[in-house]
Amino acid sequence: MTAPFARFLTIGVAATALMAGSALAQDQSDWPDSITVGTASQGGTYFIYGSGWANLVQEMTGVNASAEVTGGPVQNATLVQTGDLDFAMVTMGPAYEAWIGESPLAPGLPHDQMRAMFPMYQTPFQCVALAESGIDSMSQLDGMTVGVGPAGGTPGTYWPRFFETLGLDVDTRNGGASDLATQLQDGLIDVFCFAAGIPISAFSQVEAQVNANIFSFNEEERQTILEAYPSVAAFTVPANTYQSIEAEDQTVAMWNFAITHADMSESFVYEIMSVVLENHDRMVEIHRAAQHTVPENYVHNSFLPFHAGAVRWYEENGIDIPDDLEG
Repeated sequence: MTAPFARFLTIGVAATALMAGSALAQDQSDWPDSITVGTASQGGTYFIYGSGWANLVQEMTGVNASAEVTGGPVQNATLVQTGDLDFAMVTMGPAYEAWIGESPLAPGLPHDQMRAMFPMYQTPFQCVALAESGIDSMSQLDGMTVGVGPAGGTPGTYWPRFFETLGLDVDTRNGGASDLATQLQDGLIDVFCFAAGIPISAFSQVEAQVNANIFSFNEEERQTILEAYPSVAAFTVPANTYQSIEAEDQTVAMWNFAITHADMSESFVYEIMSVVLENHDRMVEIHRAAQHTVPENYVHNSFLPFHAGAVRWYEENGIDIPDDLEG
């Protein structure tokens, strides 16, 4: 299955001998022969996390899985809705807009075939600049050229809105995370503002090469954003997450969830839930942000129905999904 504006990364090789016992016990007659997982740009947490759980699913089920580079959550939501992606990852802000038919990629199309699966982690919003530039605060971005990630991603969608809300005149540039990190070091952009699970690998890439300033909002700016955007919440980036900042950083963040299409095999979705949520240590090895990929964080989805296979897994593990969220 090929999605527009994307390319594939094939993950691993089939490992039938390593199939989980629960997978062997399932009726697999309606399972797909292969699956694609929509991620985002290389250099971002989505790509690392999505490639990792696709690989884990393939290892434990024997179903060929590939991670697909995409524009991020906005595009992922639409590609799942249209059936061009089997699975994907979304932040809940873009997912809500898509659900109610206000996606900037497909305006007027309610994305009513999306179904939630498991909670992933929170995506905090932060910026990085070269230390030699002296830029270390949001107010300094007025008149600057700022990279904000792919046009269809969470940062590419929300950073321009945040700048406008804060009254900043910013020239935004779209691009992949790794590419924008390189542009920052080459002086082609002044600042790179992004949002991803921490530590953001592209930010770590920058500070491994040069002295960097990593920053977000002051308290007044953060309160302005929190009041203007109900889909974000206050978030504290722990001290020493990056070499460049020893203290905590107070910012905002959105929750991320894995999604699929309503028509995806119930037993296969159930199996994926088992693979991801019952192998927590393996998920954390993929990316540290997966420490928040735990069942109880399902509560951070308040509008998107859960897939029937996910509901079955939750209920078998003592979690009652509200009736209005059973898909």
